[in-house]
Amino acid sequence: MNIKKLFSLLFHRTAVVVLLLLLQLALLGVAILRFSEYFIYFYLLCVILSVVEVLVIINRRDDPGYKIAWITVILLFPLFGGSFYLICGGGQVTRQTRRKMEAMDRHMKNTLDRDRKAQTLEAFGRDAVNQSRYLEEVAHCPLYTNTFTQYFSLGDHVFHPMLEELRRAEKYIFLEYFIITPGKFWDSVLEILEEKAKAGVDVRVIYDDVGSLYTLPKDYPQLLEEKGIRCRVFNRFVPVLSVRLNNRDHRKLCIVDGHTAFTGGFNMADEYINEVVHYGHWKDSGILLKGEGAWSMTVMFLSMWEYVSGGRENYDAYRPAVMPPEAAGGAGYWVQPYTDSPLDGEPVGETVYLNLIAKAETYVYIMTPYLIISDSINTALRNAAMSGVDVRLMTPHIPDKKTVFELTRAHYLPLLEAGVRIYEYTPGFLHSKSFAVDDRFGTVGSVNLDYRSMFLHFEDGVWLCGDPTVLEIKKDFLETQNVCEEITLEKARDHYFPRLLFRAVLRIFAPLM
Repeated sequence: MNIKKLFSLLFHRTAVVVLLLLLQLALLGVAILRFSEYFIYFYLLCVILSVVEVLVIINRRDDPGYKIAWITVILLFPLFGGSFYLICGGGQVTRQTRRKMEAMDRHMKNTLDRDRKAQTLEAFGRDAVNQSRYLEEVAHCPLYTNTFTQYFSLGDHVFHPMLEELRRAEKYIFLEYFIITPGKFWDSVLEILEEKAKAGVDVRVIYDDVGSLYTLPKDYPQLLEEKGIRCRVFNRFVPVLSVRLNNRDHRKLCIVDGHTAFTGGFNMADEYINEVVHYGHWKDSGILLKGEGAWSMTVMFLSMWEYVSGGRENYDAYRPAVMPPEAAGGAGYWVQPYTDSPLDGEPVGETVYLNLIAKAETYVYIMTPYLIISDSINTALRNAAMSGVDVRLMTPHIPDKKTVFELTRAHYLPLLEAGVRIYEYTPGFLHSKSFAVDDRFGTVGSVNLDYRSMFLHFEDGVWLCGDPTVLEIKKDFLETQNVCEEITLEKARDHYFPRLLFRAVLRIFAPLM
């Protein structure tokens, strides 16, 4: 048994990938040693390359923290830093990729532009109009009414409603997730998908290859295809050092017939519904849309399907002719599903968060698993708190990644000094990504408060205006606060020098983690 496990580990594609990456680094080292007599010329070339790259980085439109991290790497390691940046940090995309992205963006824009109605938010004030218009103009994601929403304060609460909606599917089911792991959650979903596929329902699945690297075999798409389920893998993990490794599909979408959709922080794995325990109790959140707003999420999925499959879809053929009766319950309330691409140079997820923080008048309540924030987010939170806004953050107490957790805590002190209140979820790991602002605005989705979500991943969320769900998000925060430990200035002031030094270094390289 032990031998079988050992062989399984050794020949798992993850181990093979790591081995091949290490081999590439070793070959690079051998090449340098082989031509050691020309080292001075090689070193001079590397220094020149590093200087040029630093100048390029300074003049790019990237986040300042991202710039500092790469400049530090390049200056500390002039021999390898410049080459490493060219391979992994330049943000270059091939012309083919850029064309695919532009076509995807254009098709989505042409389909959804007709639904624009940001101006109808005048009753909520100019701030509401401007926030909504940004998403319409930049992300091409319109505002909708006639959409019933339901907030789920735990992933556990999503499980059965999702199964019920999947069973009601008549035309199509679209799933897009970062992680899929066999177990109670996914196996229950898969059983329904198989039944629906046999009944003639168009069933499609997209999952990220890195997210599911440890959980699914390489041939899993073929296994699903044999069951009648169309499947695509986002950005196959190829063991070659490349910037493409950074761009992952972190979205979480479950769509039924174009009128019903789920999103949030949860993936298709058992820890998200507390069927297995890894880091204590798993606190996640999600949202259900039934009505017009779900159509926008359908288009998001179809555009990603075009991107990964290379085909062309007639989006309008999937537009629902009739909305479910629940949709009428959302009349007069406003929802705006949105997506964020790392390839268009516009940090939509970050800007949504910045707008919510900057426009807050009374309170901002935020749940996030990671607090690896840009200077812009840091400044916005501090300014809001110092202006008298009740700013509260909730993070995990039990980490899923210890280094990332140290980095999260490294951001506490300046926020606390500005008046931000911070709570850690003591029962376990907090994975929710939600905002509640002034009883008027909110958002639920997949976007973490970290650099990867803000700048490197494909993400999604739902912006809410005047919707009762905002009050549910607020209620969830305040109730969860009762089982949290509040972090005071005294607790945050760690005087242990090695830890302080470690956190200082982590903050420099945070954008690269």
